[in-house]
Amino acid sequence: MAIITLTTDLGSKDFYQAALKGSILTILPTATIVDITHEVPSFNISYAAFVLKNVYHYFPKGTVHLIGIDSVFSENTKYIGLKYHDHYFVGADNGIFSLLFDGKPDEIVELNIMQDLKYLHFPLVDIFVKAAIHLAKGGKLKDIGLPTANIEEKMLLNPVIEQDMIRGSVIYIDTFCNVITNITKELFTKIQRNRDFTLFFRKSETITQLSWHYNEVSEGEKLCLFGISNHLEIAINKGKASGLLGLHLGDIVRIQFHP
Repeated sequence: MAIITLTTDLGSKDFYQAALKGSILTILPTATIVDITHEVPSFNISYAAFVLKNVYHYFPKGTVHLIGIDSVFSENTKYIGLKYHDHYFVGADNGIFSLLFDGKPDEIVELNIMQDLKYLHFPLVDIFVKAAIHLAKGGKLKDIGLPTANIEEKMLLNPVIEQDMIRGSVIYIDTFCNVITNITKELFTKIQRNRDFTLFFRKSETITQLSWHYNEVSEGEKLCLFGISNHLEIAINKGKASGLLGLHLGDIVRIQFHP
């Protein structure tokens, strides 16, 4: 079964998303197309990488993940296909892959599929679709590109760590308005060493214990936990934390550990 996932910033208002899906189905009518999201903020590769990193491994091996973020044609942009942990990825070499993977890809090629001038400004429905379908049908990367060892590198803003403190930032707000930070469970546990803590955010908001699930506190009460992404979340039980607590992308949070 040919599975192709889509992660783009195309939104759902315009015709672009439908054009992308139609292009796939015209060439491969039996394809199973799965929308991961089309609501990535325009050109925000770190946002897209966080979403895709937390979901691709739930799909069967051999799935092809098509990424349409900041992919408009330019003379300096490379389009690449690669294999990582038995999954295939197709997208622009704009730094997203360095944010998406924890290790080096198993194979990388720079796509050399001929651009149809009719779709010069929309390579998603041409080069990307052709590459994704080739891979979904069991084709080899080497048949659609030239081997390369390098991809564009981007750096995420990492938490600042001191002996008794972690200072992180908000990197994602989900549909439920839960606020997700760049502080991982692994990092928290390493610095905590079974000590009590206080989580500070905004000017005067604090949380002093971890919850296991969202309804562990009363409705309308705030909490923090490690969700499915293994990143520290700030939430409100059956409430919209980002709006009610005034938290936005990039805001600073601080964890102070006590002796």
